[in-house]
Amino acid sequence: MGRGHGHIVAVQGRGVLTLPADLRRRHHLDEPGAQVSLVETEDGRIELIPLVAVPADQHWFWTDRWQRMEREVDEAVAAGDVEVFDDAESFLANLDELTAE
Repeated sequence: MGRGHGHIVAVQGRGVLTLPADLRRRHHLDEPGAQVSLVETEDGRIELIPLVAVPADQHWFWTDRWQRMEREVDEAVAAGDVEVFDDAESFLANLDELTAE
């Protein structure tokens, strides 16, 4: 992992850290419900990874299965393996043909 901007913060009572305001804004940690994942690596480093809250009704989109399908679609689009329709009627007619096969 590359090295970015460095900050030195004091560890206060009960282990409290205050992250610099610009860093909180840049990573959306100043928003309600913001969280960080704390990871201790084997070499003794402690990493804070910003987490973005996802509404429960949108959780399905971030599942491994759905993200894998999103990547497959992105690859198909990048390869030009897509078909474009001018209107819904054309799309539905094509869909009927595909399901009839």
